[in-house]
Amino acid sequence: MDIMQRPRRLRKTQIIRDMVRETSLSVKELIYPMFIVEGENIKEEINSLKDCYHYSVDKIEDEINELKSLGICAVILFGIPSYKDECGSSAYDENGIVQKAVKKIKEIDENFYVITDVCMCQYTSHGHCGILKEGYVQNDETLEYLAKIALSHAKAGADMVAPSDMMDARVGKIRKCLDENNYENVAILSYTAKYASSYYGPFRQAASSAPSSGDRKSYQMDYHNSKEALREAYLDIKEGADMIMVKPALAYLDIIRMFKEKCDMPLVAYNVSGEYAMLKNAVDNGIMKEDVIYETMIAIKRAGADLIITYFAKYLAELLKK
Repeated sequence: MDIMQRPRRLRKTQIIRDMVRETSLSVKELIYPMFIVEGENIKEEINSLKDCYHYSVDKIEDEINELKSLGICAVILFGIPSYKDECGSSAYDENGIVQKAVKKIKEIDENFYVITDVCMCQYTSHGHCGILKEGYVQNDETLEYLAKIALSHAKAGADMVAPSDMMDARVGKIRKCLDENNYENVAILSYTAKYASSYYGPFRQAASSAPSSGDRKSYQMDYHNSKEALREAYLDIKEGADMIMVKPALAYLDIIRMFKEKCDMPLVAYNVSGEYAMLKNAVDNGIMKEDVIYETMIAIKRAGADLIITYFAKYLAELLKK
């Protein structure tokens, strides 16, 4: 048989496979999510996210030092406040839970990179991502609060703010507010294509952020749509976003690929709680081999993500050391 092309020649040994490998994953490309709660001496495993924890501010130092030892240099913070109200006032309190956590991390290591989630769902009594009136989240009124939250995070020392609310024009509003207050060097990571997804279930338990009534489909994206995501990306870039994000990741690899091809911007994928829980449970119950975790991250990178927010960050960092 006359076979001129034999792709298997470049698969024969591990050495040649490594030499021609197209996609790689580095620990520097991983961002670890952390949940911060009020109180003292708290490190409690989250029921819906095995091996992930709620931390009180006094317990942050050990975690940051562990992350540093693994080579992880960035976190994204989610706060669970002690009180909630209609306008989420604890979200922009200078002594709020996220603000205290940011200050603490910067005391531990001023160079450790801190990203803060900017939203209102954990802080509002109704659990929606903005000001709710007659069952509908008010877009323009919410922008004022989001800007206040982002500014309070910047004042605390955040390196980057990440609005996750999906209100129209929030990137521009936040950028203007930061610039006017001399925080022009604080970056914005926009949750650009955040879909109304069932994959968020474990997170909503972890952050106590489920809406008390209705859903978020009037502001988060319809998962039937892809072209709409590109429109969101172009708007966010025009408004001053420094990075754009696709959330969730695994079921939205096509959106990641589209952004990579169409948008000349650093691209973040959020490997969300439901994706983590599915793989974690499958591995722990012997349904799949642990290798599936790394394979999944490579799929996200192969689709085009530059950075990945993932609850597997510590596991992956250990794996990449080997």
